Order: sequence, then C-alpha cells, then structure tokens
Amino acid sequence: MKEEIFFAPRAKNRSAKTKRQEVTLIIDFHTHVFPDAIAERAIKHLYQEAHGLFDYYSDGTLLGLLDNMDKARVDISVTAPVITKQSQFRPANEFAAGIVSDRIVSFGCVYPHTCDYKADIDYVCSLGLKGLKFHAEYQDFIVDDPHMLKIYDYALSKGLIILHHAGFDPAFSPPFKAPPKAFRVLSDTLKGGVIIAAHLGGSNDWDNVEKYLVGSNIYFDTSMGFDFYSHEQFLRIVKNHGVEKILFGSDSPWSDAESEIAHIRALPLEKSELDMILGNNAKKILLDIYGGKCSYNREDVT
Repeated sequence: MKEEIFFAPRAKNRSAKTKRQEVTLIIDFHTHVFPDAIAERAIKHLYQEAHGLFDYYSDGTLLGLLDNMDKARVDISVTAPVITKQSQFRPANEFAAGIVSDRIVSFGCVYPHTCDYKADIDYVCSLGLKGLKFHAEYQDFIVDDPHMLKIYDYALSKGLIILHHAGFDPAFSPPFKAPPKAFRVLSDTLKGGVIIAAHLGGSNDWDNVEKYLVGSNIYFDTSMGFDFYSHEQFLRIVKNHGVEKILFGSDSPWSDAESEIAHIRALPLEKSELDMILGNNAKKILLDIYGGKCSYNREDVT
C-alpha cells in the first residue's frame, strides 16, 4: 500500500471538497486489543486488577476498537500488546501481525526476562511489526536497569519504536518501576530513535515529568490523561517540552477516544499545533519507521 494513502485522513462522511481538505488526520498511538476468544476474560481480569478505577469503553476486540475509532473519527490506531511470560511471545506477536490493515498499525512485544532478547526482537522485525510495548509493572523490571538498556539499544538499532507505560498503575503499589526520572536515564543514554513514555511521561507524577523529562528527547502520549491532569499543566508541558514530541493516545479500551479528542480540541492551541498532536507528529514518526529513516547512534551503550 502507498504511504500517501495509508496516512491520508478520511473524509469523515463530508462530501464537500473544501471540507474534505480541512479534515484533520487523527492517529491514536496507544490502544490495546485481544483475540476474540480471550477478550472478554482479559478485559474483566484487568478491570478487577485495577480495582475498577478505570472503566472500559469497548469489548477489547479488534471490531470493538474499529467501532470506537469510527465514533471518534480516528483514522489509524497503533495497537500495543503486553506479555507477562515467554510462552505468550509467539502467539501475541503473530496475532498483532495478523490484524495489520490500512487502519491498524501493530507493535510487537518481548518478554524482558527472555534468555535471547536479540532473537526475539529479530522475530518481531520479521513479522513487519513497527515497535515494542513495555509495561514495567506487569513485566516486573526497572525501566533504567542496565539489562533493559541493552534490550532498548538493540530494538532501536533495528528501527523499532519503543512505547512504555509510565508512572502509576492502579493494579500495583508504589514505588512504581517506570518513574519520570528513570526515563531521563534513557534519554541521556540512548541517542536517537523513538521512545515514548505514555500518560504524558508518567501517570499521576506530572510534577516530576516537568522536573526531569521536559526538554528531553522522550516523546509523550496523552493517554488516560485529561481526567487526571489539568489543562494548565498539560499546556505548560507542551510548551516547555515541544509540541512536536506530543502524541495523541487513548489507551483504548480504558479511555474514550472521542472524549480525549474533545479535550484536546478545546485547548487554546493553534490549529497547526492541534493537528500535530492529533496526528501529524505520529504520521511523521510512522513514515520515518516505514521508510527506514529512523537513525540511531549505538555508541553510548555497551
């Protein structure tokens, strides 16, 4: 498929040519789906693990995600699986590869405690997947652990995007394993490539995001945010970090993309800035990955 078509905004059922030209490309950079056979069980289990703090807005299936995308007028979603044991590695990545379409970009996953992370990352690449999702709490590792730096280093050298859960998770107790300060180590050590800290750099820890991460080369997504951080703090982070490093994300099915988009559109930002957050920043990242233009310097990691 041609990149120009893949990343073109849909007309959103508007027939007039002038309106078609004004349509904003929307890319949701943080979503989750499960195979139909386990989706209901997985959603209920995760909901219970989170003590019901976050509701769910779809049934966790691919069709459920696509339905929500249509309602929210999202053009493309990035799906991101997480595995908690090595036996899930091949099934999870093969499922991710099998749902890729003109509206779905799939990331893969690796189990951080694998005995051969290079072989696993090579397999993810062989499936055509464009990134890796990590969740330090569920996968039981410290974000800036030296072993993890080697995994990121190899993944980035292969042209993969790295997406991290960051900060608070209601299923776990503090101290959390993915704090903003740890991502600063990644920023200072890993030069180039794309690393994304979800939840605006650290869920429920945005003062430390401002202290440690603002101005770094780490990207932030907006997922699960606007019910928790203030518009004022969000705007301050965007201004000081750089709007070009902010990506719209919903964390579907755990948040309503339509509501999150409405919050973003209501902000006192220029249209060009809104377009960057909602889709154009993501488009550039993904086009660079698809085109093999994502450069990475490995000299700093041994």
